[in-house]
Amino acid sequence: MITVSALTKTFDGFQALGDLTINVKQGSIYGLIGINGSGKTTALKIITGILRPDSGSVTMGGEAVYENLAIKRRMGFIPDELWFFGSYKLSECAKFYSKLYPEWSAERYRDMTEKFGLPENRKLNRFSKGMQKQAAFILTMSSNPDFLVLDEPIDGLDPLIRKLVWKYIVDDVATRRMTVLVSSHNLREMEGICDSIGILDKGKMLMERELDELKSDIHKIQVAYPDSVAQEGRYEGLNVLHKESKGSIDLVIVRSPRELVDSVIYKNSPLLFDVLPLSLEEIFIYELGGGLSERMQILF
Repeated sequence: MITVSALTKTFDGFQALGDLTINVKQGSIYGLIGINGSGKTTALKIITGILRPDSGSVTMGGEAVYENLAIKRRMGFIPDELWFFGSYKLSECAKFYSKLYPEWSAERYRDMTEKFGLPENRKLNRFSKGMQKQAAFILTMSSNPDFLVLDEPIDGLDPLIRKLVWKYIVDDVATRRMTVLVSSHNLREMEGICDSIGILDKGKMLMERELDELKSDIHKIQVAYPDSVAQEGRYEGLNVLHKESKGSIDLVIVRSPRELVDSVIYKNSPLLFDVLPLSLEEIFIYELGGGLSERMQILF
C-alpha cells in the first residue's frame, strides 16, 4: 500500500501542499484528480521520492520512499513530462532498465513492443510524444513494479492504445496485486478503472472515498412539484450542491443518503421524481463548485 501522511511543501513562500494525506490500498487503483495548480504533480514527485517534503511522510509497503533504493527498484513512475537519453534507441533503453530493475522481464518487453508496434531501433528523440509515452509505459511495465505511479498516462494516445495501456494495468493489479496511483484529467476513463478517488484542491485533500461509495452519497434528481408547493421549503434537510430550474422542473444535485432524499421529496407529493445517472466528471465539478463559481456560471 501507499501511505501519505500530513505532507506539506512550500516553494518561495507559496504552499503547494498542506497537510495532505492519501491512502492507497494494496492491489487497487487510486485516482488523484484536481484542477490545474491543485498540487497533483508536486504530490506525485514527493510520493516517488524526487522531492523532499517540508514535513510529513510517504511509505510504500511500510517503508519510507525518500532515498530508499530498494523501494525505488520496486516502483514505476511515468511523469507527464518525459525524459530519455537523447541518443538512445528503445532497445538500448531496455538494456539500461534491465540493469536497474531486478524484476525486469525481457519476454514481457518483447511482447509489449510487438503489441504496441514500436520500432526498437529508432532513436527515442525521433518518436512522437504519443510514441514516447508508449515507450515509457513498455519499459516501466516490463520492470514488473509493485507500485506504479502515473501522471497523465494516456494524454496524447489514441483510443486503441489507451485501452491497451489500461488492460495491462488492470491485469497486473488483478494478477500481481500491483498498487497504482494515477493522476489524470480524463475523468471518464478514470471512472471506469479506479477503485478509489481523491479530489485535491489548493494542495489539500477535499475528499477521499471509494468510487462506489462516493456515487452512492451524491445524487442528481429531476423533480416537478404542484404550483402549491413553495420553492423555499422543497429541499429542506438535504445538502444541496447545485440547483437549477427549467420551466416547472428542478434539476438538483444533493449529497445526502438516498433514504433521506426520497423522504424529503415524497413529503411534498411531486408530480415527477427521477434519479439520474451521475458521472465522476459531474461529481468533480459539483464538489469543487465553491472554488469554481465563475466556471460554474459558464457551464450551467
